Amino acid sequence: MQNQEISRFRVFHLAWPIILSNTSTPLLGLVDTAVIGNLGDAALLGAIAIGGMLFSFLYWGFGFLRMGTTGLVAQALGAGQNNAARAAFYRALIVGLAIGSALLLLQYPIATLAFSLINGSEQVEAAASTYFHIRIWGAPLSLTYLAVSGYLLGSQDTRAILITQLVLNLTNILLDLLFVLGFHWGVEGVAAATVISECLALNVGLFIIGRKMKNNTPIGLRVLLNIGDLKRMFVVNRDIMIRTLCLIFAFAWFTNEGARSGDVLLAANAILMQFVSFSAFFLDGFALAAESLVGNAIGSGRKDRLDRGIRYSAQLAFITALLVSLILLLFGNLAIDLLTNVSEVQSTAREYLVWAIAAPVVSVWCYLLDGVFIGATRTQEMRNAMLISLLVYLAGWKVLSTYFDNHGLWAALMLYFVARAVSLYYYLPRVKIVERPGPL
Repeated sequence: MQNQEISRFRVFHLAWPIILSNTSTPLLGLVDTAVIGNLGDAALLGAIAIGGMLFSFLYWGFGFLRMGTTGLVAQALGAGQNNAARAAFYRALIVGLAIGSALLLLQYPIATLAFSLINGSEQVEAAASTYFHIRIWGAPLSLTYLAVSGYLLGSQDTRAILITQLVLNLTNILLDLLFVLGFHWGVEGVAAATVISECLALNVGLFIIGRKMKNNTPIGLRVLLNIGDLKRMFVVNRDIMIRTLCLIFAFAWFTNEGARSGDVLLAANAILMQFVSFSAFFLDGFALAAESLVGNAIGSGRKDRLDRGIRYSAQLAFITALLVSLILLLFGNLAIDLLTNVSEVQSTAREYLVWAIAAPVVSVWCYLLDGVFIGATRTQEMRNAMLISLLVYLAGWKVLSTYFDNHGLWAALMLYFVARAVSLYYYLPRVKIVERPGPL
């Protein structure tokens, strides 16, 4: 599986399980939004948006546990170094458990700081605080699950990712419906459903990996503590963390600026961002396939595989982006009505729907190039490109929102996607490998 030649079919074969599993993730977000949105209180919908934003900071900020692991594992397996791949996974697992436990212990100062920076109404912040203090109990589970996902993707076992992600999201959806609509627990039910489903999915993932590794010899402590490997992991993870925090800050800024304009606009933007997430998870299927293919190509020293992996992933990703935009164009208004019965939120969301329709074709290139750089572990370039893009985004927001209000905020987000793609493309020639002899 690791050294198959790359074709469009191979790229799609890797991407489709990720796409299928990813579609359940925005579906979960849509269900969260729908069960709360149809309670008839815009403040509760805003609370879910704020709570989700906080956990984006906490969890996505440690996304290196998935991304860094994918690149390191893929390169190790491409070079035929199975023990190095396993060691990279074990290191990520230990780090994830340690960070998650620390977040749990520090939940009260974290919450105090976070809510001091948020500009939502008193009712929104009260409900969001309740959500936070329940969901934070899943921190050790969620962060170790990132390491599990990174290993499975790096080893190109995307079907296993499909299984674990479906367990996570379908369990979450079912518990959402039971806790919120059945038991009337409100935002408490949404948070509790997430924690329980995270626990189940992590155990399924560890079981799958345990079966894959059952015949391997144990990894010694000396291998795990190898100074060179630890240093490389630290550098890769540091750069990815900086890059990811910038990304989260950009979306958090977007959410917070919506909150400044009142609960109705916050809720409308939250619904439209669910559409953006829907498109992003489709596009990420090809970006994640590119991560694994690029990493494996670099590990094996095959430039032909690297070039084909990037080219075929880009072609399929762009076609997918066009299809997703078409779906949003045809069914966006219907989806808004399904997600909330608050008439003010419905009409406001329709006013800005055009931006969600444009998002897939605008953002596809930055998602894909992210995958290329993660697989190549060219994390310094990713970090620099993200810092440049964030500055462009904030400058664009300052100018555009002054004259065009919420339309300006959405235009600045589109500018951010373009800046990320352009800056990463500038660094793309640095993604290269030394040729090794191999079959053509």
